[in-house]
Formats: sequence, structure tokens, C-alpha cells
Amino acid sequence: MLADSLKILIVSGGLTHEREVSIRSGRRVATLLRHAGHTVEVCDLNSQFLPTVAEFEPDVVWPLIHGSVGEDGSVQDLLSLISFPYVGSVAASCALASNKPTAKSLARLAGVATPKWLSLRQALFRQVGAPAILRAIMANEAGMEFPLIVKPSDGGSALGLSKVATEDELRSAMVDAFAYGDTVMVEQFVEGKEIAVSVLDLEEGPVALPPVEIVTDDGKYDYDARYNTGRSEFFVPARLSDDEMQAVTDTALKMHETLGMRHLSRIDLILDDEGTAWFIDANVSPGMTDTSLFPLAAEEHDSFSNILNRIVLHAAE
Repeated sequence: MLADSLKILIVSGGLTHEREVSIRSGRRVATLLRHAGHTVEVCDLNSQFLPTVAEFEPDVVWPLIHGSVGEDGSVQDLLSLISFPYVGSVAASCALASNKPTAKSLARLAGVATPKWLSLRQALFRQVGAPAILRAIMANEAGMEFPLIVKPSDGGSALGLSKVATEDELRSAMVDAFAYGDTVMVEQFVEGKEIAVSVLDLEEGPVALPPVEIVTDDGKYDYDARYNTGRSEFFVPARLSDDEMQAVTDTALKMHETLGMRHLSRIDLILDDEGTAWFIDANVSPGMTDTSLFPLAAEEHDSFSNILNRIVLHAAE
């Protein structure tokens, strides 16, 4: 059994579009874990990362890189290669969860409702031509109708995400989304409540934390609404009936297990007026800033600080 006081290395930053959010997450987690009595260092994901790990010799590493190599399994594979325990899902599960079309395909196979979608690579646009592809989408060959959601197939924080209702908006949204990755997903918009269910997966197995309901001033939970105070209102627990609460927690737990995630995750859903919980996204490394959803749920369940402490102790063991 490890001592209650651990040496913890938090990895944040990295060369991703979500660098600043990652740094804020890392600082907040480091501060709370130090207050809990742990020895904590924070490092960036750069050429000094491996030397820092070797010199510090942490009991556990917490990768808090949002998006890109931080969530696609790359950092997790590297940590396994150098034999250091880490917080979060193993590399294979990260790869499945972080790729939105793959996660949605697995949701469909598991019998979980998820909106219809198309996954389109930039190389396809170059070879076939953007006008032809846009015409095919407009012809409703996939059974989708406006409004649609356009977003990168990887990444988070709603970067590159747009809701579109016309062909011109669709064309512009595709360009915006391709700025964040080589593959874009076009998804059917589903009207309903935006619900985030965080999952804690420690000694007792997966447990759903209180669902968070997100309401924004303009109906768009985009990057600005996520990280600028005042744009969004959060209800914890979400304002749901018992049946609706059961639907969103059951769906979140099923997706957490279907994707083989461990320690913690956040599952994003839309709950429609019929009470169906639609799977939208799975988050390998949930944000930990003061406006992030996992900390809000943790505070309602126990306390954010206590849950962080439980996570690192479990991961280290």
C-alpha cells in the first residue's frame, strides 16, 4: 500500500488548440493536490518532459493535455513505455473515445442513441471537389436535414464547432472545422437539453456523478461560453425527472464501459423532449478549470478536492 502522500507529476499545456485551458486545468489540480499534502510538479509536454519524469520519479503522472496527443492515446502509450502509472484511460480506450466518429459507431453497436453523422476527410474534398460533396449533403442522401452540427472529428472545447441552417453556413463551417483537423464530422442537430455526466471509476467501479445541465445565453455552448464567466448557467444536479435522470446516467455509464474508460470521464449528451438521451461525445481528459463541468459535478457529489485525492491514490496503486 502506498503512503497517502504521493509525488505527482501533472502534464499540461502541449502544442494543441486547447493549450491555455490545459494550463489552467493543470494549475488548479496542482494547487488542490498540494493542499491535500502531496508533492506536486507541473511540466509542459515538450523536450524536457521525459527528463523531468526521470529526475522527479513520480508515483503517478496525471496527463491534463486537452485534445490531440493528450487524449488520443499517444501520451498514455509513452507513459506505459517508460513504466510510470498515470491517471485516466489506457491508450487504446483513449484512441476510441477521442475520435468522435469511432465513439459514435461503438455507441450505435451498443444500442445507444446517437445522432446521424457523416465523417469527411480533407483529402476527399481535394480529390472529389468541395462543390460536389456539399451538393450531396444538401441532397439529403444521408437522411439528415438542417439544422446540422459541423465539428472536427477530434479535439474538444467546442473549437471549430458550428450549428448551420443554410448551404452558405455549411460551406463556411466546413472551412472553420478543417482549421482544427484533417477530418470533419457533419452531425444531425438534436433539439433538447445539454447534459454532461461525469463518471468516477475507482474502487467501487463506475459511478455517475450528478448530471450538469448547461444553459447558455444564446443557445450555443461554444468555446467562449465554456470558459468566459457569465455566458453559461449550470444546474447541478440537472433539472430532470427521475426517469430522465435514470436515462442520462445509464447512457453515460454504458458509454464509459463500452469505450473501456477508467478512473474518470465525462460523457456529453442531449436529452430530447421524448426522454431519449443522445450520446454526443466522450471526454478522456475533462477540463478542470473553475468553469469546467467535472469539478461542478464533483462538488455536488462530495468535494472536488476529495475526489482529486481519491483519483491519484487509486491510480498510483
